Amino acid sequence: MLPGITDEERRAFDDLFGEVIQSLPDAIHRLLEEVPLAVEDHPSQEVYDEMGLDPDDDDLCGLHTGIPITERCIEASGQVEDSLLIFRRGIIDQAGGFEPWIDGDSGDAVGGPDAVREEIRITVLHEIGHHFGLTEEDLDRLGYA
Repeated sequence: MLPGITDEERRAFDDLFGEVIQSLPDAIHRLLEEVPLAVEDHPSQEVYDEMGLDPDDDDLCGLHTGIPITERCIEASGQVEDSLLIFRRGIIDQAGGFEPWIDGDSGDAVGGPDAVREEIRITVLHEIGHHFGLTEEDLDRLGYA
């Protein structure tokens, strides 16, 4: 079953998303002009299936589709359109939700709007990194995994 999202969560997320995008440096804004960036509630069941993920167990925060710039060649022109997809439900869940709480095991504060905002920032930069050819290992080293 695909995870749902409330209208309130959607509005709160979109407000934070706008703040994050506005706060990014001009150089990132120029990069975003090269590839469409869309926000969806969650991936389709087809995306989960293609990636071998279970929507009940796996959070997917974002997805780059297309061919990274570092791998493009003339033979690949017109194949798969580049896009960056950001998924509200995965980011909210990964951040711990909009309501802050204390993790009983670690005693750490989890969730809240600041955590969601940071997860949005990380996810957007992560997917931009994939568009420009960075691997998961590269992104992990940079702190965007």
